[in-house]
Amino acid sequence: MRGRTAHGGTRHGRDRRAHVVRGPQGAPRISGAAPRVAVVGGGIAGLAAATALAERGVHVTVYEREHQLGGRLRGWPEELADGSTVTMSRGFHAFFRQYYNLRGLLRRADPALNMLHGLPDYPLRHSGGLQDSFARVPRTPPWSALGFVALSPTFGWRDLTRMDPRAALPLLDVRVPGIYRRLDHISAWEFLERIRFPRAAHHLAFEVFSRSFFADPRRLSAAELALMFHIYFLGSSEGLLFDVVREPFPAALWDPLARYLSGHRADIRTGRAVESVEPARRGGFHVLTGDGEQRCDAVVLALDVKGLRSVVGQSPRFIDDDAWRARIMGLGTAPPFLVSRLWLDRRVASDRPGFLGTSGYGPLDNISVLERWEGEAARWSARTGGSVIELHAYAVDPAADRAAVRRSLSAQLHRLYPETREARIVDARHVWHADCPLFPVGGYRNRPTVRTPDPAVMVAGDIVRSDLPVALMERAATTGFLAANALLERWGLRGQTLWTVPVRGRTPLLRALDRLAGDGSG
Repeated sequence: MRGRTAHGGTRHGRDRRAHVVRGPQGAPRISGAAPRVAVVGGGIAGLAAATALAERGVHVTVYEREHQLGGRLRGWPEELADGSTVTMSRGFHAFFRQYYNLRGLLRRADPALNMLHGLPDYPLRHSGGLQDSFARVPRTPPWSALGFVALSPTFGWRDLTRMDPRAALPLLDVRVPGIYRRLDHISAWEFLERIRFPRAAHHLAFEVFSRSFFADPRRLSAAELALMFHIYFLGSSEGLLFDVVREPFPAALWDPLARYLSGHRADIRTGRAVESVEPARRGGFHVLTGDGEQRCDAVVLALDVKGLRSVVGQSPRFIDDDAWRARIMGLGTAPPFLVSRLWLDRRVASDRPGFLGTSGYGPLDNISVLERWEGEAARWSARTGGSVIELHAYAVDPAADRAAVRRSLSAQLHRLYPETREARIVDARHVWHADCPLFPVGGYRNRPTVRTPDPAVMVAGDIVRSDLPVALMERAATTGFLAANALLERWGLRGQTLWTVPVRGRTPLLRALDRLAGDGSG
């Protein structure tokens, strides 16, 4: 299916029930003096907002504290012990086919999305010996669920009959924000216990869905878990397979998009951290950085949680609303995570998948063999005869011995891929971060919305609440476009049309059963 988007391109996807959200109507481009907007943050959300605004002739300045764009998908150069220059990043990211708005953003610079490459499968292996695959699972609900049960060694028909159907009804008609009213008060772990989700298959829910939030399922809101089931499995016919980048993030995504934005006269300032934002005497705002200040008419705050708290905390006269400021200052971050990338002097076995999810292998959550899909790693492998391996550990205990966690990841790699035991590590990089948003039980009402008490200030990012069924990178892109739309509407300009997975359960009978249960999420 293809649908026209606001900027004149097409939305590519197979789901005929994908939901369209029309942007505001208005002039295609500003006439007269153009307003000035400061976009604080150069990650996905900030770049989406900047793109939609710049395309309409708005003067946009993007401030990014790092020297590279991309936020949590940025990359930076490193020199290895063998003299090779490589691009390090914060690790593997999956670009699902449901990410309509993120993919629409990337199409600005690459209309055919040639920078993305589909992985044929991503198996999930449990330490008990069972392994699940998504390669042959049908993509359209309910056949996707039935096909998965039929093919999975860890989730069978007998398990299905033991589940509590009444408790599971919220999964069958997910709507936003209703799902938060129903399930935000309990944890993802407790919810699966209530519906009697089989213990042998818990890793399917936690490794595929919960761990995507870098959070312990005992702390994660069940509403986020249910939303993930809807987006990727029960509500969309795009399927569970995904794409990866053919080259490191800067070359594949952000350098081309930066050139596109520059072509629309956007001013991109990397290495510029915004310290504070203050109201200007004659209207608008002053954006203060370490080397000066700039006046603007509106602001989009597209920052991670720590950055958002910092700017708001250092801007006492910005947003004169104590309750709003308190909610921002109360936002939390998920536990630390580790990305270990190893350059080995020999290749792993040829049948190793490009990406393997794991469960029961200590702190190890997944393994990537980068030369299977990333050009830079493939060229290094071809030149040296080695492999580039990436190991992830999510939701690490903040009190854990970090050196011990790193050693454990290596030990689990040797356990899963025994041929690596004799490999020499040419070089290694270990990246620790603790800046992903936390979606705790009961936290939904305290998360910011795109609009703030000041109509000239917007917030965007994956922490931001939205009435659309989006999450993770897609929530960042979607809220970035929504922030731009809110400003464009103020100035009488045409906005960005958005797409999402269906906004309710796909099957009328199941939706009716959910309503009869007396706890509908609409």
